[in-house]
Amino acid sequence: MQPTSDLERRLALRTLELVDISSVSHNEAQLAAHIAGLLRPLRQLELTEVAGHGLCLAPAVPSNRPLVVLAGHLDTVPEQDNLPGRIDGQTLHGLGASDMKGALAVMIELARWLDAGSAADRVLDCGFLFFAREELPVSESAVPALFSSWPRLREAALVVVMEPTDCTLQIGCLGNLNAELTFRGRSAHSARPWQGENALHKAIAALRPLTAIEPRPVRIGELTYTEVLSLTQIAGGIAQNVIPDRVTCHLNFRYAPTRTPDEAEDYLRGLAPEVAELRVVGNSPPARAAVDNRWVRRLQAIGGLAVEAKQAWTPVAEFSAEGLDAINFGPGASRFAHQRDEQVHLPDVVRSFDILRRFILVDEAAN
Repeated sequence: MQPTSDLERRLALRTLELVDISSVSHNEAQLAAHIAGLLRPLRQLELTEVAGHGLCLAPAVPSNRPLVVLAGHLDTVPEQDNLPGRIDGQTLHGLGASDMKGALAVMIELARWLDAGSAADRVLDCGFLFFAREELPVSESAVPALFSSWPRLREAALVVVMEPTDCTLQIGCLGNLNAELTFRGRSAHSARPWQGENALHKAIAALRPLTAIEPRPVRIGELTYTEVLSLTQIAGGIAQNVIPDRVTCHLNFRYAPTRTPDEAEDYLRGLAPEVAELRVVGNSPPARAAVDNRWVRRLQAIGGLAVEAKQAWTPVAEFSAEGLDAINFGPGASRFAHQRDEQVHLPDVVRSFDILRRFILVDEAAN
């Protein structure tokens, strides 16, 4: 990598500029308008603004080159006294720095670089999606509206979702199944518990086998995903002197791309205690592990990138559900995401820009 000092400065200042525009989920409009103002003057790329959902930036004149789409979300989690941002040496601190305004800066500067260059130098066409509400449940996702507004998105040979990955390639993602187990009993005075049926006692006994289930590794090629079942919440009780007649527990099951959503639900129902009622409250499907995609292999080779399984759910699953191959690659670090001292390493921002720039350019040796 041979970044110019001008490039380093532009990416650092662009990231800081984006961090300083608050864009907590449901309040992304100001950031979307700012980015649209930066991209609207471009001539080789055509901007479509989808009110309330985000921005699509596509080649103004489609070619026969394969289309790769870079995708990034506009929103952040709520503030934690971490605005405005600040630069300290090679580190930029502030809300969204890692997740994912450093990546948005890369996308903006790549679009501007493409607009200033020649299409003849490229092996790929490149499109961009800037979308809202990623930090919320998938039921509030903006991605379906962007598919409707830009039909050519369905032709993408690869979607690169620029989640924080420390500049590694993280392939696919786990499914995310949420369910409630409800245990019912009969209330009574706590001085005479035999007159009732304690739902909490019933739950404690019935949940013990679930807590003993070990994480399960699942291999797909050279990648290992780990399926995990967790009890994440429990609620019940009426008063300190009343035997509870109802207890509800929340189950979270992260499952590998080898299962369909229906198969994951069937598996969980098979584990549910007979004394409980199970209700699925959400099921976000996994993403296919696109290990066989030629453009994934090219990106890995150009950057000399480590390849990992994505041990979480990300929006790659939304693109995978539409039949597109999608991967996670971005300059942020997941270990800093959502933290009070969220930060991004600026050399990683520059490195991701350079890798993606070379990925787009003609380079027969990399094919």
